[in-house]
Amino acid sequence: MVSGSSETSPEIKANLGSRRVAPLRAASFPDAGAAVSTLTSSVRPPGSVDVMLVNPPSPDGGIWIRSQHRVGRRSRENMIWPQVSLAQLAALLVPDYTVAVVDAITTRMSWEAFEQLLDEKQPKYYLTQVTAPTLRNDLRGVFVAKAVGAQTLAFGTHVTPMTLETMRPFPALDYVLRGEPEATLRELLDVLEGRVPVDDRVEKIVRDTRGRRSERRPELVEGVGDQRSEVGGRRSSADVGLLTSDISPLTSVRGLAWRRGEEIVINPDRAFVPELDDLPMPLHELLPLDQQRMPMLKGPFTFIVTSRGCPAGCTYCIKHVSYQNSVRLRSPQLIVEELQILSDMGIHNVHMYADLFTVNREQVMALCEGILDAKLTVHWTCNSRVDYVDEAMLKLMGRAGCHLISWGIESANEQILKRARKGYRKAQAALALTWAHEAGVKNWGYFIIGLPGESEESIQETIVYSKTLPLDIALFHIAAPYPGTPFFFEVVENGWFRPDTRWEEVDMDQSTVLDYGNLTAEQLIYWQKRATREWSFRPGPMWTFLKSMNSWAGFKSAVNVGWQTLKFVGG
Repeated sequence: MVSGSSETSPEIKANLGSRRVAPLRAASFPDAGAAVSTLTSSVRPPGSVDVMLVNPPSPDGGIWIRSQHRVGRRSRENMIWPQVSLAQLAALLVPDYTVAVVDAITTRMSWEAFEQLLDEKQPKYYLTQVTAPTLRNDLRGVFVAKAVGAQTLAFGTHVTPMTLETMRPFPALDYVLRGEPEATLRELLDVLEGRVPVDDRVEKIVRDTRGRRSERRPELVEGVGDQRSEVGGRRSSADVGLLTSDISPLTSVRGLAWRRGEEIVINPDRAFVPELDDLPMPLHELLPLDQQRMPMLKGPFTFIVTSRGCPAGCTYCIKHVSYQNSVRLRSPQLIVEELQILSDMGIHNVHMYADLFTVNREQVMALCEGILDAKLTVHWTCNSRVDYVDEAMLKLMGRAGCHLISWGIESANEQILKRARKGYRKAQAALALTWAHEAGVKNWGYFIIGLPGESEESIQETIVYSKTLPLDIALFHIAAPYPGTPFFFEVVENGWFRPDTRWEEVDMDQSTVLDYGNLTAEQLIYWQKRATREWSFRPGPMWTFLKSMNSWAGFKSAVNVGWQTLKFVGG
């Protein structure tokens, strides 16, 4: 109403803004989702899968090493790490579940292409590997998978010892498979799907690995029915009522961490698979075999698991998390059978994938004899310790097609080796590598700079020593305190972590988180680069490098490795 006017003019009445403002009402927002819920088809789109087993894209587009019991690192030597662990998991699920194995590292898949693939496959379950140096990168895949409706699972050497510390900040992660994932994965999916395993072999593996009551970790609160739970560090009376009145079938799945509302529940640990021969053959055909490459090998290659576990006590080794002190062997007969299957598929280059290939002399000798008896044409590589070989065994390995052995030499300083519980005498290294060289086997040496007790003098001692050994390749890493290893706890106890350390920085190849009183992180990085430069830029290693250009793929890889090395030592 206009001030001073006794009547409202027709023009003002026509203005709807002149009417009284309605009283404030309670908010009631529309539910558009409910309106379209009946329009959503219950039939999953063509090409979708039940389970996607994933080695996700790398953080920087490079080649990264990730596997079931490895710590993860960038592959400066351009070695593809075939995802045989994913192929093994797939073999336990097929044919009851449809599966897709995605190795984005080998296929050099971008994150954009990976997200598009997730849209196409629409998996019900998404399983990924997680390592410390790629933590947020790996959980990015979990987030995207959750966005397309998948239930998300993770396994690996980071989420096993750091279960709560991973699940708390990454709520998109639904489940963690602690320790060996095979039986836990199969049992979890069967529980979620209301399925009873129809395969006697699968049922036997699950049954045999349920294990006995495990020792409880003190930082976890005990729950009901032999389960463990954690809710912000303590349990309230309301939580107790929830535990006693709402028992989920998931509580029976050993080796599993899962969410119940806002609570993270960690079930008792699962025992190790007692007989590796009970596991089905990995489905190698699901892997991008034609793109898997390794330096100094002409043509594609893949892995064959020969054993799990190592009896040594090296304080820095992730074995303390993965398989601890267990050692289990596959029979030589099954390994030869798998070699024959791969040969029929056109794969004649193999890496014998084990924590310690030569852990059992009888198995190695029988395997070599089996390869020779079957007249298999196979070039293979393996790892070993210098105190787990002898001259006769190495000669037979060379005759049976062994092409290269990688050795963990670590240091030339006896006191550092002793403190790290390496367990061998320095003189054994030169002897073992000489035996291998005389058997026609190439030697690949790994060294670690920055183990406890290290000094600039001991580093120089190691560099000088590395040049005296009959090595074809050498890599120098910096000691990395991966969670769960004795070295990790030693670093924590002594305050050797640099302030504001992020998990991605716990990386043996790209950086260091260590700051000793006598050696700073910057000094360790300097000596790593200097050791690489001094060893690599000599006539012998340069000739080895040139010989690796034995194919177009080898030429491209060698050029890339050379460029990476130049950038690394010059950075």
